[in-house]
Amino acid sequence: MSRPVVAVAGNPNSGKTTLFNRLTGANAKVGNYAGVTVERREGLARLADGQQIVLLDIPGTYSLSARTAEEQIAITAIAGLNPYSEPDAVVLVVDSTQLARNLYLVLQVLELRLRTVVALNMHDIVRKSGMRIDVEALERELGVPVVPVSATRGEGIDQLTAALAQRLRAPIVSEAPVVALDGAALEADIDALEPAIPHGWGRGDTARRRALAGWALLSIDAADELWDVPDELRSRTLARQGLARDQGRDLDLDLVAGRYRWIDAHMPAFVSHVPTTLRRLTDAVDKVLIHPVVGFALFLLVMSLVFESLFTWSAPLIDAVNVGIGALGDGLTAALPAGLMRDFLIDGVVAGVGAVVVFLPQILLLFMFISLMEDSGYMARAAFLMDRVMKAIGLTGRAFVPMLSGYACAIPAIMATRTMERRRDRLLTMMVIPIMTCSARLPVYTLIIGALFPARGEPGGTVAGFLSLQALLMVAMYLFSTVMALGAAAVLGRVLFKGGAAPLLLELPPYRLPHPRSVLRMMWERSRLFVTEAGTVILACSVVLWVLLSFPREAPPLPAAADAGAVATAPVEGQEAAARLHHSWGGRLGHLIEPAIAPLGFDWKIGIGIIGAFAAREVFVSTLGVVYGVGDEADEASAPLRSKLHEERWPDGRRVYTPLVGLSLMVFFALAAQCMSTLAVVRRETRSWRWPIFLFSYMTALAWICSFLTYQGGRLLGYA
Repeated sequence: MSRPVVAVAGNPNSGKTTLFNRLTGANAKVGNYAGVTVERREGLARLADGQQIVLLDIPGTYSLSARTAEEQIAITAIAGLNPYSEPDAVVLVVDSTQLARNLYLVLQVLELRLRTVVALNMHDIVRKSGMRIDVEALERELGVPVVPVSATRGEGIDQLTAALAQRLRAPIVSEAPVVALDGAALEADIDALEPAIPHGWGRGDTARRRALAGWALLSIDAADELWDVPDELRSRTLARQGLARDQGRDLDLDLVAGRYRWIDAHMPAFVSHVPTTLRRLTDAVDKVLIHPVVGFALFLLVMSLVFESLFTWSAPLIDAVNVGIGALGDGLTAALPAGLMRDFLIDGVVAGVGAVVVFLPQILLLFMFISLMEDSGYMARAAFLMDRVMKAIGLTGRAFVPMLSGYACAIPAIMATRTMERRRDRLLTMMVIPIMTCSARLPVYTLIIGALFPARGEPGGTVAGFLSLQALLMVAMYLFSTVMALGAAAVLGRVLFKGGAAPLLLELPPYRLPHPRSVLRMMWERSRLFVTEAGTVILACSVVLWVLLSFPREAPPLPAAADAGAVATAPVEGQEAAARLHHSWGGRLGHLIEPAIAPLGFDWKIGIGIIGAFAAREVFVSTLGVVYGVGDEADEASAPLRSKLHEERWPDGRRVYTPLVGLSLMVFFALAAQCMSTLAVVRRETRSWRWPIFLFSYMTALAWICSFLTYQGGRLLGYA
């Protein structure tokens, strides 16, 4: 016999997910709803009568109205509209400290005639504050069980599961409170739409069909992202909306006013002795945290802390991961005989695994901070502060934290877009995050700036007599990437992702202490999803790159005279490694793409470095080390590698690596999508190859154009 399915729904910040975690324990699993990237969490729970049920965590929503595909998940999953099955019951999680606002969603769900239990969460906070909620009055007026609980403390859980067990045995029809509609005109609108509600939606229940007709009036419009809406329902809805506009009526206001009148009329019976101390404290803190000057400065300070953690705090953990991967490789080297299998395991598989797990410290730290900011209530304030700035480029304030996190690493930053409700905004943010200067670009910039531009104390090493040229170049690359990312967002938002940013509708909840279990669970789930899903793509790409740079296996001759300058002074082992790389399929591919990159000032050897850098941008440095016979242990501070770059010449004797070429190369790396891990995580988040292919294509084209303008423009100005 199949287990009953119970949907857990509620407003954002109501403690819904905390209650879900409390009921399911370690039995939850995470996936995605079909066709969208909204996270689907479900798990097993046991009721007071011993019955086992499936709990489904519905995305947080303030109401069941919907104009985006993500918002539609709430109504379709709760009401059981196509393609989802109707749940056997609904647990509505209500924030007791914000009862009036939460009751709007309660009324909407009750109108759908579902078995419902209201979980009056955070009742411990209400009790301590001195507020009094009449639970019996709530039950009497709503017509459903109301159970006071504290999800964080585990209070009232047994009573909730007992009420749910009893509700599952009750008839499916629940009597909803009678909420009067505003006027005869709105009644006529509902009457006109009711026949267009599909029979499977309405379930033969007139009250439910009329509730869904009201949902259609609030949700369907010319710019919505809703799927599977019948053509007749859409056309009738648009016609009634047009008629309402012609009559000067505001349908949205008419539809919500009746419910809020009911709430306002009944609240005195539900709540008594409402304390203001907590609200006054929240308001006092908000005067500082959302102040346009002081609040913004404090927000930058908070984000600097996050940024510093991703750069600095994660470094020892990343080093430990690299040491562990290196030890594993050394162990395999000692245990296995030399040959193809050992090379494949060490340079292909182990290196690929290392490319996956090396991101975990940053992912864990970023989502720790995001969870802390969300649970404490600060994330809503940050979004509010940044909304005006981000709206200018077609995004909401919620896009700022992921974009800023992109300075450290695009992988966790792209995963952080899950805090954004609208698919359009998430996709647009994902498409520009990889332009932000991540930490993987730093070794490339450091090598090029250190090798090709004079340091302080050398001729030309300062600007205006005291500013370091090398430092200014590094700052300029960060500013360049930021401007380009904002510009790309503005262009893509007007060309590809039309429609403008959705209005930022959010609650500024009271400040609360984050719940450690919720923080740890979020960190675990995000890291597990990255390893199991994006990690498989990264591993596969690592193996492909290893094949390109390692085959054919036969020993090639040492470089011909034309290439001898690259390796002639290197040890024999280094010469052989360089010759093997030149002879590899990757080397041949470097020759193949040389005509395309020559206008940028690059030769085929730089092309090999660009191909190798697809594994990770910083691999460009070690790949050049192999190309020039220095060895794959070369890093950005390697004096031999810098010397080789200085000595490299074209056949006509011109230097290959000039300051202009270096600038062109940095511009290319600033904009090109040279990171298979980024593409893999975009594939995982969008559930489609379309977007990573688009991301790679547009960023590569943008990088080529800007690099071309840099190099050819510099030549026109007389720079060699």
